Amino acid sequence: MWATWISGAVTVPLALSYPQAELLHVINDAGVSIVMGSDEYHEILNEIAEKSASHVYLLPSVPNLVLNSDRPESSGAEDDTSRNLFKHILAEIEKSTLIRGNEPALIIYTSGTTGKPKGVVHTHNGLNAQVKMLTEAWEYSSADQFLQCLPLHHIHGLVNALLAPLYAGAVVEFMPKFSVRGIWQKWRESYPTAGIKAENAITVFTGVPTMYVRLLQGYDVMDPESQKASAAAACQLRLMMCGSSALPYPIMEQWERITGHRLLERYGMTEFGMALSNPLNGFRKGGTVGKPLPGVQAKILEEDASSSPQGEGELCIKSPSIFKEYWGQPQVTKESFGDDGYFRTGDTVKIDEDGFFVILGRTSVDILKVGGYKLSALEIEATILEHPDVSECAVLGLPDKEYGEAICAVIVPESEAKKRAESESKPVITLQELHNWAKEKIAPYKIPGLLYVWDSLPRNAMGKVNKKELKKLLLNP
Repeated sequence: MWATWISGAVTVPLALSYPQAELLHVINDAGVSIVMGSDEYHEILNEIAEKSASHVYLLPSVPNLVLNSDRPESSGAEDDTSRNLFKHILAEIEKSTLIRGNEPALIIYTSGTTGKPKGVVHTHNGLNAQVKMLTEAWEYSSADQFLQCLPLHHIHGLVNALLAPLYAGAVVEFMPKFSVRGIWQKWRESYPTAGIKAENAITVFTGVPTMYVRLLQGYDVMDPESQKASAAAACQLRLMMCGSSALPYPIMEQWERITGHRLLERYGMTEFGMALSNPLNGFRKGGTVGKPLPGVQAKILEEDASSSPQGEGELCIKSPSIFKEYWGQPQVTKESFGDDGYFRTGDTVKIDEDGFFVILGRTSVDILKVGGYKLSALEIEATILEHPDVSECAVLGLPDKEYGEAICAVIVPESEAKKRAESESKPVITLQELHNWAKEKIAPYKIPGLLYVWDSLPRNAMGKVNKKELKKLLLNP
């Protein structure tokens, strides 16, 4: 990525977990000329190149760069080659003309949860503003070491957990893939006993709600000794954050009870990075995403098109990190901004009595219109997740002639509840049982009228449920 910027070109991160059709959409839409990757992906890269106008460049293996001349056995021919290579790289950087300012630096494609992925163009200035903003708000420093297991084709993994830490001088340690056992083990190795911190101890971890659900499930099956060591180690990290989708309050409570960490929730989008955050120091309010970060302005646009600091409506953001445009879509770009320059996020929010923003969901899929009521699917999901037999939940509206939309819940049961139900040859939970349980917690008109019990929910690389796809599966079984 940095080499691309030094050459004056634009970077488009790809996810090789995507099916070929989706990769081709990104490459063709962005007009990618060169696709770079390592040799292990040469087959799929060559197939993509044949179906697009791009050329493939396989990255050669690079020897470790030895920068410390005091290191024992550092005088070998291999080390000399490494030093010469590093000097050559520095020389190229020094004579290059870096493209800065409002020139495009990065095109990140949206996850496509509400439509076809769009290319979001970020400038060098915008990225610079974002990393400075996060470094200030969350006090990233050279004393930090991040454990990174997020995809790098999204803002969360690329900016929050790589560019901003490196800007602050922190170390970023990568895991090849998300591993429940591997993460708990890494934390235990970082803090082997009370008051003891390993030399390269992890200090910051950021993830998505699904990761914390899996980590809690992994904790539950540990023996008591391992649980004690794991909880004690996790407690010593400086900061744990969560984002990219709504964190159910029961998960936050359970995590805090075990590790002592109240997860720092924040809110952002591909189009501007992070905009709202609970405070690093001070009260973090569960179920909210905090207040605007330094330099960010936020307002609510109510349905009658009048803006208000209170009330409920669409969240609008103005930020120094705002994107430049949707690639090749000038009309969509124009329609995404109000006359006052605020970006319309498409998320419905409200502000609570303490001035904290509460995300009610994507206006297009999470705000249900049922019999004259406007309901938040996220609120209903959070309630259902309090049920002891429910591990995961997605709520959405299905067409209904009488009420406009019918509330539908798709749940994934807890493993023990599933085993118990199978041994007794009965359902994990029935709609009537859910109704009887929920009526003490939420209004009757918010209780689902349809219930599906599945083994898993379809999620994208960032752990988000694609509700448009989920609705298709339910309507066309």
